[in-house]
Amino acid sequence: MGKVVMYASVSVDGFIADENDQPGPLFDWLLSGDVPLDESGVVKVSQTSFDYVRPYWDQIGVTIAGRHVFDITDGWDGKPPSGIDHVVVVTHRPAPEGWDPDAPFHFVDGIEAAMAKAQELAGDRIVEVAAGDVGGQMLAAGLVDEVRMDVTPAVLGSGKPYFGSVHAQHLLEDPDVIQGNRVLHLRYQVRR
Repeated sequence: MGKVVMYASVSVDGFIADENDQPGPLFDWLLSGDVPLDESGVVKVSQTSFDYVRPYWDQIGVTIAGRHVFDITDGWDGKPPSGIDHVVVVTHRPAPEGWDPDAPFHFVDGIEAAMAKAQELAGDRIVEVAAGDVGGQMLAAGLVDEVRMDVTPAVLGSGKPYFGSVHAQHLLEDPDVIQGNRVLHLRYQVRR
């Protein structure tokens, strides 16, 4: 089984989006450099950020996200983001009407079932869990091995918390820290 990583860009006050689900300046770092991060050529970061992010992206086999994220992104038009092979959507509802059954998206009820499906699909590759409510639930259930944050120099004041509605203490190991343009990349192992 591959490692399970909770991940997102986050404001210094701990939010992954504002109250209206808008990331605002949280993705500005993805346009702050001159090294293309993907094939689109639109996303350009510093060499330092590229050296940190690209190898990580290349190891991801599956992303787990909640139905809310799936809905607000319009299901990424049926193509998993960043070249990822599969997306597992945690939801109590079926796939949207008219959804292409051949698209590499899997609609699963509950975090345990989502993790089992993701690990089956990922094999020894990374299972990425989107931060927010689903990520927080998985952290609370002891299913997350590592927490990654791309901390941006922005204060949102309120919004969607990185850890969702986690209400218990969880300890992390000391961080690995890498500074890019307009971002601080943090990586924490979850203490067991």
